[in-house]
Amino acid sequence: MADSPDVQVRVLEALESAHNYNRWLADLTLPYLGDDPIEAGSGLGTSASLWLERGVPSITVSEPTPEGSAQLRKRFEGETRVVVAQVDLTDAPSGEHSACVALNVLEHVDDHIAALRGALRLVRPGGNVVMFVPAFQFAEGRFDRMIGHYRRYTRRSLADAFERAGVRPLSVQYVNAPGLVAWFVAVRLLGRVPREGRRLRVWDKLVVPVVRRAEGRWSPPFGQSLLAIGQAR
Repeated sequence: MADSPDVQVRVLEALESAHNYNRWLADLTLPYLGDDPIEAGSGLGTSASLWLERGVPSITVSEPTPEGSAQLRKRFEGETRVVVAQVDLTDAPSGEHSACVALNVLEHVDDHIAALRGALRLVRPGGNVVMFVPAFQFAEGRFDRMIGHYRRYTRRSLADAFERAGVRPLSVQYVNAPGLVAWFVAVRLLGRVPREGRRLRVWDKLVVPVVRRAEGRWSPPFGQSLLAIGQAR
């Protein structure tokens, strides 16, 4: 099924209201960003705003389309720490960023090896490649196809993709174990579309903080998503 920009925008708007979840992702990725990261596929700019709040000195935000880039310019107008760029990871220019980070982007790219090689080109020697992606193909539902997902990942398949692209994987870990169960039931079995509403607010308020604390002490053997950290060789 073709990628639906309208559905994507609605989902991004819904997820922007998941404040605890977004803070969790921002904090998970923050230690690997360095002093001048680039975010590929910044969407509405939610994560970049949180990283700026947490003291990232400068960041480049990007989208592959003129419309997406224009939206980011509007959001970050007057913010001197932000550079807005139009970047397609599969055809990325050379750069000297401290890290390239992409949250829920790689699964939208047909040639994900080319995208990882593009991320590698964007960073300086020793810089980090930080990817956050959905996990487990069995959890794929109609919604995945609706918004243009090509695949889901396991720890092994994501580490293999990093290796094939020339990125040295440092760690690949599952995130949000209860979220996988909830996603499988709601999206895979019941065919629901994630959207803002009471269920999302309750999950974000009551469940996410508990899961975050638990997974801060224990790395789960499965999860809704994967966080992979790689390094330029």
